[in-house]
Amino acid sequence: MNTASLIPGYANAKATRAYAEAHIASGDAAPGHYSEFLRARMQLSSLGVGTFGGEASPQVDAAISAIVTKALTRGINVIDTGAHYRYGRSLAAVGAGVRAAIEAGVPREAMFLMSKGGFLTLRGGPPADMNAWFESEIVAQGLGTKDDLAKGAHLLTPEYINYQIELSRSLMGVETLDAFLVDQPEVHIPVIGKEATNRKLAKVFQVLERAANEKRIRAYGITTFEGFRVETDARMFQSITSMIGLAEGAAREVTGDDHARHHFKIVMMPFNQVMLEGFTRFNTATGQGNVGSPIQAAHQLEVYMMASHTMFKGHLGSQSVDVVAERFADLKPAQRAMQFNRSTPGLGTSLVGMSTPEHLDDMLAVAKLPPLERKDYLSMYKKAE
Repeated sequence: MNTASLIPGYANAKATRAYAEAHIASGDAAPGHYSEFLRARMQLSSLGVGTFGGEASPQVDAAISAIVTKALTRGINVIDTGAHYRYGRSLAAVGAGVRAAIEAGVPREAMFLMSKGGFLTLRGGPPADMNAWFESEIVAQGLGTKDDLAKGAHLLTPEYINYQIELSRSLMGVETLDAFLVDQPEVHIPVIGKEATNRKLAKVFQVLERAANEKRIRAYGITTFEGFRVETDARMFQSITSMIGLAEGAAREVTGDDHARHHFKIVMMPFNQVMLEGFTRFNTATGQGNVGSPIQAAHQLEVYMMASHTMFKGHLGSQSVDVVAERFADLKPAQRAMQFNRSTPGLGTSLVGMSTPEHLDDMLAVAKLPPLERKDYLSMYKKAE
């Protein structure tokens, strides 16, 4: 990789706070639109742009780039992508949008840029012969074996995760990713069991700790679909507390220092007005004498909680749960979904995937609104009982 051509810098407290203050002053964002990122005291927008959807075409590349640029210049400073999104094309599209935003005057240090890894990237689209592709592109390159693969699509090896970090940096054109998340590692549990999955994850965390120490990334974490949502006795359950334990071990292994601080700082799970478990299911022992919901536990454990599936795979773009429709009667369904999520106490940033510029307008409209007061938010749950 030619590091000389990469954009230097990473999000910091001073730049993100100045960014938030400027957009609140201009009216782009209401007070309360920004969440504080742990002890780093960075200000991250309560809504962020996701880049998963859309066909793998130059037209969608251009649309995503335009969305990223406009979002960054209008008060949305969290941009999420993944090494496998649209066969790797979203990485470059985000990078083009970031460069245009910088040219428009947005400092790199005011942006929080994230990528993910684990699922196979398949650059150029699905190969005609998957087995031959895997042998030449994965096995021959020392990135993993068939035994490391889950669901034919997810590879949990240190070598492959490191490859996807470097691919993300290269195609996005940035020296440092603000965060890199292992995407849905729990897909390996049905294949090899939870203990073996966590052993694999521990080795992956060592690679992520090294990447953080080398400033290729600033923080890391995991996303789950089922892991944090299910009951503790469910096979797929993953505990935020146990993930921190793995991270602590990885930090000690990498540094040789028993007191080394880990860089496991972010978790992501589905959360919306239908998938409420992050707020309502008390399934996470914090090690501090209590059991909390995933969102509560993340707060206590100083891990930043992000929401995926804000729009419930698009369904909440056209309809709302009755109590939400009643509370936000003056908003469109898509806006209600975003306003519901960003008003959730303890939830840092809710991501909304979009590849159509018009969808960004709904996000920008919601950013101008103050989040609901806590008591008003909680009253929706009481009505729904």
